[in-house]
Amino acid sequence: MRLIEMATACAVTMSIAGTSYTALNPPKLEAQARMVADKATCRTVNTAIVGFIAMNGTDPTKIAQLRPYVSGDISRYRIVKGMAAGPGC
Repeated sequence: MRLIEMATACAVTMSIAGTSYTALNPPKLEAQARMVADKATCRTVNTAIVGFIAMNGTDPTKIAQLRPYVSGDISRYRIVKGMAAGPGC
């Protein structure tokens, strides 16, 4: 067996083992998915700002005003010049 064939066989074996471990550990996968889903993105906050303006006819001044428009954690964001500022913006 050549070295490249052995390396390929090892890579395939490790890939199958990793996939099997993931498939057999659904609680960990679910916990990770929930953690990611609970985090809001910059786009989410900007969309909430647009929704707030549409409903109220004025710009929001505090991030707390956007809580009814967003499901997820937006505590790390702030509003700067009418746009979201924070992680990923």
